[in-house]
Amino acid sequence: MYEWRRQIQTIVDEIDRSIKNYQDEALTLRALSQRLGYSEYYTARKFKEISGMQFRDYLRRRKLAFALKEVRDSGKSILDIAVDYGFSSHEAFTRAFKGTYGVAPSEYRRSPRPVVLRTKINPFDRYFFGLGEIGMVRYADGVKAYFVTIPAHKFLHIKNGESNGYWDFWQRQNRIPGQDQDTICGLLDSIKGKLDDCGGSEPNCGGGQIMAYQNDPEGRLCDWGFPRTECWGVRLPFDYQGEVPPQMLLIDVPEAEYLVFEHGAFDYEQENRSVEEKMEQAMAAFDFSGTGYCLDTSPGRLMYFYYDPEQYFKYIRPVRREADPAGGTR
Repeated sequence: MYEWRRQIQTIVDEIDRSIKNYQDEALTLRALSQRLGYSEYYTARKFKEISGMQFRDYLRRRKLAFALKEVRDSGKSILDIAVDYGFSSHEAFTRAFKGTYGVAPSEYRRSPRPVVLRTKINPFDRYFFGLGEIGMVRYADGVKAYFVTIPAHKFLHIKNGESNGYWDFWQRQNRIPGQDQDTICGLLDSIKGKLDDCGGSEPNCGGGQIMAYQNDPEGRLCDWGFPRTECWGVRLPFDYQGEVPPQMLLIDVPEAEYLVFEHGAFDYEQENRSVEEKMEQAMAAFDFSGTGYCLDTSPGRLMYFYYDPEQYFKYIRPVRREADPAGGTR
């Protein structure tokens, strides 16, 4: 099953690449099966077994997700977009678009609103897969720490005060109607202007979606000894005025200072556990002496967590200026 998850991930990555490049001829089950060296029947069966949906349904909804973003963001005509994404006519595209999102493409262009897109499935999801290391651990420093000031912004999110980690968070959320992973990630994916969105230029950019931990008196006690609530959402510009989905929260995050612990790109299969340990050790051992800062555990502050082995592993922890013994702050 491990190997088939990797194979299906290859198909999923190729689908996105081909859709983005308007290479419709590469988007057939035959072409993708031949690339893996299996029959169409066997590949389709494994795709459904692992992803939970038929190949043709996933492909259709993923094309529409790409098309919706072009309707929203580009100046191309609706007909040109329809043709680019393999629809036979303006009418066929409009029927498919309205049937999926409940609004015609022309109306959506005039007044965009959050809709549930078919986000990219990740059958080889590193968060969920839970693999241990394979092979030798590389002993390298790897983790750097530095202070930053992050400008004021907004954070659109859901939160769970009882969960403990990414896996448990989504297990709990999937039991709440309208707050399951597919719905929430699909809504967030459709929102324009996310500060961390790479615009689909990277294969695993996640559409600007990140995990965060909010200092919260009603949350779980975390490993660092203070209560926190786990969140999933997107950072938005401070002047964001768009519609807020009813099951989400939108909060203002004022300009503030943070301490970043960052590890660069690494081989997930070979190094994941050792990198996690190095990050934890770096945070636990960090000496604030002489920096003029201390960790800020005041209610409402957010810690952001970025995890993409192909780019970086980052914890961005809130800090504040340390009180000066003579009064004021340093």
